[in-house]
Amino acid sequence: MGKDRTGRGRVRPSHHMTAQDFNGAQVLVVGASRGGIGAAIARAFQQAGATVRITGVEDAPAPEDAGRFDYTRLDVTDTAAVRAVAAQIPRLDVLVNCAAITRRGEEMDPEFFAHVLNVNLVGSLRCAEALHDALKGGSIINVASMYARFGSPKNPAYGASKAGVEQMTKSLAIAFAPDDIRVNAIAPGFIVTEQSARARQDPAFAAGIEARTPMGRWGQPADIAGVALFLASRAAAFITGATIPVDGGYSVV
Repeated sequence: MGKDRTGRGRVRPSHHMTAQDFNGAQVLVVGASRGGIGAAIARAFQQAGATVRITGVEDAPAPEDAGRFDYTRLDVTDTAAVRAVAAQIPRLDVLVNCAAITRRGEEMDPEFFAHVLNVNLVGSLRCAEALHDALKGGSIINVASMYARFGSPKNPAYGASKAGVEQMTKSLAIAFAPDDIRVNAIAPGFIVTEQSARARQDPAFAAGIEARTPMGRWGQPADIAGVALFLASRAAAFITGATIPVDGGYSVV
């Protein structure tokens, strides 16, 4: 390991010089068992040469990913379990925090509201805290949402949790900078996933999204993966504390 030109901290090997080449990199994607955004990010890192671990709350990952990744069942609301997983990872180049839940139309219940925040927001903090030492010189990518910046009458807990993720990203970027850990976030727009299935069952709602989105469609999980690779690469070496919207232009209308 060398030092950067400021003389401070380690510089990861050359596999981080581009977003296309992650040979030798160790990547953990938390919340990648259901074939959505997390799984797409995991596959993209693997295709770029990284060794990828994934977690999820299910007993096994989606069938298409069975046997493809080292899989660990993990409840991110369980601090002891998160720390136990972290204890098995002495070195990590990239942590992607993608574990999240939402339940459209049911989030006004205070207990469920608190549970959503515990998974989506505090869960991301648990993983970042537990893996801090392994990540020195590496990168954390949190998955926020455009709902961090818009009101959502059907998903108030989800929106509040993702606003928290965006703010936490800024705070962790400052706190972890002395250890050369960059912390950034991606804010997806409307993406075709299992999580958005209930919303997409409303034809008027789904059509309204397409009508407002300048690119005229819902996003796909793969649309998020390229941004994750960029943020983890040395091409983004001077970016930390940022949240990048990936929403087809929805948020600029």
